[in-house]
Amino acid sequence: MDNPIFTHRSIRKYKGEAIPSEVLRRVLEAGTRASNTGNMQVYSIIVTTDPALKEELSPAHFNQPMVRQAPALLTFCADIHRFSLWCEQRGARPEYDNFLWYVNAAIDAMLAAQNVMLEAEANGLGICVLGTTTYMADKITETLKLPRGVIPVTSIVMGYPDEAPPLTDRLPLEAVVHADTYHDYTPERIDALWAEREASEETKNLLAINDLTNLARIFTEKRYPGRDNIAFSKAYFETLKRQGFWND
Repeated sequence: MDNPIFTHRSIRKYKGEAIPSEVLRRVLEAGTRASNTGNMQVYSIIVTTDPALKEELSPAHFNQPMVRQAPALLTFCADIHRFSLWCEQRGARPEYDNFLWYVNAAIDAMLAAQNVMLEAEANGLGICVLGTTTYMADKITETLKLPRGVIPVTSIVMGYPDEAPPLTDRLPLEAVVHADTYHDYTPERIDALWAEREASEETKNLLAINDLTNLARIFTEKRYPGRDNIAFSKAYFETLKRQGFWND
């Protein structure tokens, strides 16, 4: 079997077939084997399979059809709540209600998510990461009844694939790997690193559809424009504070 790291594809169409409970458990156990801060496991995974609840969560994920279609929707959360309760019940004083511990818990959640995705694909499942999670964290927090000290970080849909899309291109290794120290990018190096992607047929089609002159403008004007970045950033920060990760 091919190593799933090198054959990963984002799957957006799923069969109606349920995930066997033993497969789902193994996938989730793989998540718990991820490295984490101080072996504290300051994260939680909400597994949503109920169709009505997926329907309720769908608007928070911009009504992408795969949210309803996939048999499982997993929401990975930074969670200082559980560990803090344990400390308090043992007469210890937890002081994790701050931004540092949001970062620690978010890293834990993402490491667990990566393990889950790898094990899912190794078991023939498909997955797709939902970037909408941080955009609509307030709605997801409300729907999933997350207590103070818990906030969504990322979500994935999971199920048996009903499509086989091609591999997505990546920048060359030299674009992201630096030897010994960070080596800044010259204009010539930037041109070279993006040359293949900018010349691809996919890029040409995107430019024609969007009536734009280059790929960078698709990102800055269509996919992630500044007005949205600011609005979603403010909304997530307000949720972060309400959920108890900003004690100054």
